[in-house]
Amino acid sequence: MTVESEISLPSVNGGRLPGFLARPETSTPGPAIVMIYEIFGMTPEMRRVARDLAREGYTVLIPDLFARGRVKPLCIASTVATMATGRGAALGDCESARRWLADQPTVDADRIGVMGFCMGGGFAMLLSQSGLYRVAVPFYGRAGVEVEPVCPVVASFGGRDAQFADGYPQRLEADLTERGIPHDVVVYPEAGHSFMTRTPGVKGAVARRTPLHAEYHEPSATDATERVRAFLRNHL
Repeated sequence: MTVESEISLPSVNGGRLPGFLARPETSTPGPAIVMIYEIFGMTPEMRRVARDLAREGYTVLIPDLFARGRVKPLCIASTVATMATGRGAALGDCESARRWLADQPTVDADRIGVMGFCMGGGFAMLLSQSGLYRVAVPFYGRAGVEVEPVCPVVASFGGRDAQFADGYPQRLEADLTERGIPHDVVVYPEAGHSFMTRTPGVKGAVARRTPLHAEYHEPSATDATERVRAFLRNHL
């Protein structure tokens, strides 16, 4: 059984930040994940992923990074700029989510990981070098600045996604290997961008024909899910 709720948490940036929480129905402290959504925001698909993780025993919090400010397009632009530069209020909101989780009686504060999709994958990479997370789980994401993760990383990319045609996944794996960071980096040759999720805004012939080749790819998604589950069991 799982429990889910809409929450409001204090932000280090001031004010309060809404979020979605999904957790197992237990009173025993366990592992938790700060999950950063893709560019489409707090969609039902992101909530589904959180629920699935909760069924596996993880408390999952999705902070609503796009909720800050009255003009949503400007908020989205500011959040994306933070991912690109490594500076900005969105990182403070992510840290606020981590701190909130760490204070929960059903969370082991020493066992918190970060996961992200697309834009959120970039945030997962940025946060992987903070020393505050036990594991980072980026899906087809990269930051706009150089990042040196200090925690274990399980990363998944689509081979048809033009964003990564420059060999970024291979460089990431080489860096993690050289520095002795536990990792599992896989590029799925038949998959494009957003292969993990059935997001309404990413479907159809138009999306498939962009350089990102964005669409759900079930075989890759299934394999990535199993890899991530195994990695989390070992490192979180």
